[in-house]
Amino acid sequence: MPAHSTTIVPRFGELDPYNHVNHAAYVAYFEAARCVALDEIEMSLADLSERGLQIVVTHLDVKFREPATARDILTVETQIVELKRVSSTWRQRIIRESDGKDLVEAELTLGVCDMSGKPTRPPADLNVSLSRLTENDE
Repeated sequence: MPAHSTTIVPRFGELDPYNHVNHAAYVAYFEAARCVALDEIEMSLADLSERGLQIVVTHLDVKFREPATARDILTVETQIVELKRVSSTWRQRIIRESDGKDLVEAELTLGVCDMSGKPTRPPADLNVSLSRLTENDE
């Protein structure tokens, strides 16, 4: 499956004094794109919460290559590269639409917890749904 795509347009409050998107805003863009991807596979955060589950980030590695500015339209690509019994590895990147340049990349590890924060094995249907976002899915 090709990566899931979400379009983001930077807002004024996300800019630093140099008119660049602040580094922390990119992490929020990644989070928003993961939420949209989960919604589209019918595993929204609200759906998971109703089942007493939450998906949590346990590791985040971000590489900043080039800044985005207020006038850029950005595409956030989201894809799961590995599904394990109790965790998943996601890869995301932010691309400037006007020139196709990769601006920021992230690799994340996500786990599943109950509502008290205790790690738990995800139900089978969750991993089936998540597999729709994997790079190996045809």
